[in-house]
Amino acid sequence: MNWMDKGTALALALLLAGCGTQESTSGLPAGDSPSMASSSQVQPESSLPPEVSAAESGSAAPVEVDPAPAVQTGLIREQLLDSKEGMIHYSYYLPESYDGEKSYPLVVTMPGYDRMWFGEDSSGSNLTWNGFTAWTEYPEELIVVSAQLTDWGETSARQTNELTEHFIENFAVDKSRIYAAGYSAGGETMSRAVALRPDLYAAYLHGGSQWDGSYQPVAENGVAVYIFMAENDEYYGSQKARDAYNGLHAAYIEQGLTEEQIASLLQLETPDNAYFNALGIYNYHGGGSVVFDDEEVLRWVLSQKKPQ
Repeated sequence: MNWMDKGTALALALLLAGCGTQESTSGLPAGDSPSMASSSQVQPESSLPPEVSAAESGSAAPVEVDPAPAVQTGLIREQLLDSKEGMIHYSYYLPESYDGEKSYPLVVTMPGYDRMWFGEDSSGSNLTWNGFTAWTEYPEELIVVSAQLTDWGETSARQTNELTEHFIENFAVDKSRIYAAGYSAGGETMSRAVALRPDLYAAYLHGGSQWDGSYQPVAENGVAVYIFMAENDEYYGSQKARDAYNGLHAAYIEQGLTEEQIASLLQLETPDNAYFNALGIYNYHGGGSVVFDDEEVLRWVLSQKKPQ
């Protein structure tokens, strides 16, 4: 064999050797590299429209979304609201047919001293008070809230308004029909609360209490006020009720209202002893909460609306 034949034979041998072994370029043994069949099953990103996500394309299981929890209705007892003014202990009532797509009048009502917050033993004592139950039993569907506060001054007034705003933000409240009510120490609180935020309330029922708020803001915002006090209230005396009436009346006059217009917004009732005695009541200050049993008075309060 000459040298040319030898060279041809060597080249052929090297070519055959190269076909028998394949070097891996993937870092894996050659036999473990992905096959063309498996790689052809991977869809390139460009095959999906850019606005379609993986979940929408069916390559991921659909995400299950839990339904929104049902709203608890009826009496919801002894709640806590951590407010800017401190912890507020409160309870509330939602109509059994409450529907978040509708709107409901809101009544914020505060009890007297004996039903305020004095620790766990006092918790919920305001819920048997007729100043709370009368509104929950009223023929119209109302949202009713009552707090057990710890004082009857500026702090309690600001807490009251924070609680009112909490319900406006979290429940289906008719903002044109938000009402305040207070008895005794709760009335001192509420007269301050209404004067601080008269823009919130359409009307206020002031029962067996003295007026600690100012008059002018109430008149400027057209808040209707019903004042009830026993003529011989042993604690406050009925003169405090007349003072509140006179102060509000003067403030309404300053707003340019006529006597007829004022009469539609301001009422004073000071029943004598015989009125209470006929009901079996002989403690006239304690009997002042009987105003909440008078459906005609409640109807007058609830007939008031805030201009929107």
